[in-house]
Amino acid sequence: MSDLPPQIEIIGPDGVPVGVLRPPPPPPRRVWLHVLLFVLTVITTTLVGGIMNVPADDVAGVRDLVSLLLHPAVLRAGLSFSLPLMLILLTHEMAHYWACRRHSLDASLPYFLPIPIGIGTLGAFIRIRTPLATKRELFDVGASGPLAGFLVSIPVLVAGLALSTPVPSLPERGYMVFGEPLLFKLLGRLLHPELAAGGDLLLHPVGMAAWFGLLVTALNLLPFGQLDGGHITYALTGRWHRRVAWPLLAVLVGLGFKWSGWWIWAVIALVMGVRHPWIPGQDEPLDPRRRLLAWLCIAVFVLCFTPQPIQLFD
Repeated sequence: MSDLPPQIEIIGPDGVPVGVLRPPPPPPRRVWLHVLLFVLTVITTTLVGGIMNVPADDVAGVRDLVSLLLHPAVLRAGLSFSLPLMLILLTHEMAHYWACRRHSLDASLPYFLPIPIGIGTLGAFIRIRTPLATKRELFDVGASGPLAGFLVSIPVLVAGLALSTPVPSLPERGYMVFGEPLLFKLLGRLLHPELAAGGDLLLHPVGMAAWFGLLVTALNLLPFGQLDGGHITYALTGRWHRRVAWPLLAVLVGLGFKWSGWWIWAVIALVMGVRHPWIPGQDEPLDPRRRLLAWLCIAVFVLCFTPQPIQLFD
C-alpha cells in the first residue's frame, strides 16, 4: 500500500481539473541537518571566496594554511563573497519550498552542498516527496526559485558593480575573465560609463557573488528534464517540450566549442533526461498570468546567460 497522503482532484464545471485538495504537509524533518549543511556551506564559501579575492599584498608573510584562512583580510573578502551568494541561493531554494507548501506538497528544507573548491558549494536542492498532479503546481514550483533568486541578485549586482574598480586595461596574464551576461553589461555601463572606452572592472567580492548568482539562475533555467527551466518549458509547451529541448541541447553542445563547461551540462541533461516526465493534463494551457510569468522566466534567462562564462589567462 502507498504511504502517500490521500489527495482529491478538483474538477471545474467544464470538466477540466483545476487543482488538488490535499491534507496539510507534515512539518520539516531533521532541521538540524539542513542547518548544519547551511553553516558548513557558509564556511566553505567564505574560505574559498576569501582566497580568491584577497590581494596578495594583504597576506604577504603568511606562511601556513591555517594562518592564511584565519587572516582578517581573507575573512573580510570571504564574507563579502559568501553572504550575498548564500542569500541568493537561500532565497531561490526557499521560494521553491514555499511554493510547495502553498500547494500542500510535502517538501524538504533546502539541502546545501558544501565543497572546499570552486566557489565553495555545488548549490542546493529541495526534495519533493508528493507527486505533482497538475501543470499549475509544476509551474509554480519551477518558476518561483529563479524569479525570487533573480530579484535578490539585482540589488546585490548593483552594489557589487558600484564597489568594483574600473581599470583601463588588464594584465597580460595571471587573471580570470568573467563573461558578461546582458544584465551585467547593462548595469556595468550605467554605473561605470568609462567602460564604454574599452576599460574593464576588477570585480569586488560582492560583484563576484552576484555574477555567480546570475550564472546559477541561467543554469537552472536551461529547459531540460528536472531543471527549473525544464519544468517551466514543459508547463508552457506540454507534449511539444521535446521539440524545444532537443534543438536547444544541440545548441548547448555547439557552445561547448566556446566553453567546454557546456559539454558537462549537456551530459547532465542527457543523464537526467532531456524530455520532461509526463504530468497529468499536459495539453491544458496555462492561465494568462502563468503564461506571462513563463515568458518573464525566459527573459530572465536571456538577461543572465553568457555563452562563455569563464576564461583563464595564465
